[in-house]
Amino acid sequence: MKVLVAGTGFAGKGHTAAFRAARCEVVGIVGRTEHVVRDVAAGLGIPFASTDWAAALADLRPDIVSIATPGGAHYDQIKQAIAAGCHVFCAKPMTTTGNTATELHQLAQAKGVKTAFAASFQYMPSVQHAKRLIAEGTIGEPTEIESISHFNLERGIPFGCSHRAEDGGGRLDNNLTHSLAIAQTLVDDKILQISGDVRDDLGRAPKVSGVHDFAKRCAFIPDDLDDPTLEWGESSVEWSYTVIARLGSTMATQLVSVLFKHGGLVPRFNDDHVVIYGTKGAIHLEDHYGSGALSLYDCKGWSELPTPADLANVPSGAGETEQCWNVLANFFMRDIKGNTVPTYRTFAQGALYQNIIDTIRRSDAWADVTDVEKTA
Repeated sequence: MKVLVAGTGFAGKGHTAAFRAARCEVVGIVGRTEHVVRDVAAGLGIPFASTDWAAALADLRPDIVSIATPGGAHYDQIKQAIAAGCHVFCAKPMTTTGNTATELHQLAQAKGVKTAFAASFQYMPSVQHAKRLIAEGTIGEPTEIESISHFNLERGIPFGCSHRAEDGGGRLDNNLTHSLAIAQTLVDDKILQISGDVRDDLGRAPKVSGVHDFAKRCAFIPDDLDDPTLEWGESSVEWSYTVIARLGSTMATQLVSVLFKHGGLVPRFNDDHVVIYGTKGAIHLEDHYGSGALSLYDCKGWSELPTPADLANVPSGAGETEQCWNVLANFFMRDIKGNTVPTYRTFAQGALYQNIIDTIRRSDAWADVTDVEKTA
């Protein structure tokens, strides 16, 4: 199968490796800057490089397109790819609004092409292990999930797509998408209700030229952030959020309560974690996306459990993000070929999550209690 990749940064390189591991042929790559896309193509051994997405689709006629650009570029790229009859593998966020994400999902369905949405940390072995234990009734009926993370990101990171809502930036687009997918995976659930609060703790960021790879942006932080000659860009997105949700699960008689708490710029004191509570016990997963050690709580207390051998199948030799892309690309390619594969996230979830993010950003569920004390 022939794959055309959009994006020359961290995600573009990672998607290229993932599809090659799935035994696909990466026939071309498209970027916004001519010398960058040419150099990246040469470094990766990709035979075709261009800055013209529409022309690349027409010339190469790929079976699959892999969208690895910032979220603000996704809409036009995906719409053109669907029109060309391509199956679409897309990084998060799917788009920048719920309306555009829903439109693309409907277009893909009408065209009959398959889609994959790379909110993909659910494929870590520890998460899959927890899913199995919950399904087996190890903790009884699931009642509550707690997903806590603090990233302590550098405040001087150069101004870019992560700072702009119109480019798919913000912690909801780039963090909550993963956490929602993990929660759904763990308790086989449907998201029924959502509410939340967001906060921009940053305000502004320095404008610095030369940043092309997201993973290397910290290397471009100015030495002196008080330099009066620096130019600044204004943030238009959230850097922290608190979200609560209610999920309907086939394994529970009551709704499952979920707390998602994320601080993009604040330090952690205790470890980041995902915990699933049940009527008979609990499961604790280390790390912000639950990719670390798994511990089970039962009548004997907490004990760490090893990962079953059949679940320790995430490819080695790369970071966790790249490993999960490998798993998803493999499922996607096999599904396109008509093989039976595990359930994976598609544009149905991508559109749902984008509409949820729109709802949270409106923060319109507050009750005014300023007069309560006067009437008490």
